[in-house]
Amino acid sequence: MSEAEVKTESVGTVVVAGAANLAIAVAKLVAGLISGSAAMLSEAAHSVADTTTEVLLYLALRRGAKPADTRHPFGYGKESYVWAFLAALFTFVAGAGFAITHGVTTILVHEHSGNYLVSYIVLGISFAIESISLARAVKQVRGESRRWRTTPRRFLRLTADTAVKAVFLEDSAALTGLLIAGVGLGLSQLTGDELYDGIASILIGLLLLVVAVVLAKSNISLLVGRAVPERLHREIEHDLAGLPTVDRIDTLLTMQLGPDDILVAAKVDFLDDATGADIEAAADEAERRLTERYPEIGYVFLDPTRSMPGTGGRARRTQDEDDRPVDQEARQT
Repeated sequence: MSEAEVKTESVGTVVVAGAANLAIAVAKLVAGLISGSAAMLSEAAHSVADTTTEVLLYLALRRGAKPADTRHPFGYGKESYVWAFLAALFTFVAGAGFAITHGVTTILVHEHSGNYLVSYIVLGISFAIESISLARAVKQVRGESRRWRTTPRRFLRLTADTAVKAVFLEDSAALTGLLIAGVGLGLSQLTGDELYDGIASILIGLLLLVVAVVLAKSNISLLVGRAVPERLHREIEHDLAGLPTVDRIDTLLTMQLGPDDILVAAKVDFLDDATGADIEAAADEAERRLTERYPEIGYVFLDPTRSMPGTGGRARRTQDEDDRPVDQEARQT
């Protein structure tokens, strides 16, 4: 799958999820107003938050895809993380905040109108629609994980495409929230106690809170300037070290400039007898190899340098994949 196809699929996934959430939000709101259920109104807020999130994610994909210019020579990829972070923030405030507050209010003062049937119907229809949206997100996640030769779970944890990650997590949370709302309504109907409806609303809010925090943390990390995953780093290092005139890779640094844009910079110790022409040819070959194997790599910079003693032929790193400092020698780089 080409980079352009990946971007198109991401946009399609977001659009499908947004359309589904908009239709569901209206249905849930009507059902919540008719039934007076706190869980249904919280689910309506959940869907409104998801719909707004999809709009922001669509904007993130479009803004992040703008080509580079003189003022932004590395492109606008990181802008996509700004909008994605705002989407997570909206989920936190509008979705989780409303659900938790309304659930507490319901437990303290609210009385259910007793009209349950319409809520059950809307929950069933919503579950079917959300399942379709989630199925599309799952299909893209599986396809992307195969392309990167990794597991879907690891892909979701490490991917720089936070739009796909957001749709998958939000649709998963939506289905879970629908089940929680259904259980809360059922218990309230069986017992006549509004406590369960209120608790369901609070649980939905906490679920949204978890999703918002996970997405916000991921986008903040990418905004700060996150490196590529450890395995990809090692493969890039191996490709560079395999160039004919390269003796060793002294330092290798990478950064995600956007969902589909990676920067690679390395200090390279070339063979002592390598000429200027050899070094230029090696730099061209390095860029060709890396961009052919990984189309997401948009920039490759090589700095000819002498290796520091004790590097042992392996590129020095400042931190490992889990952001824990490694040995003292690496921390001094």
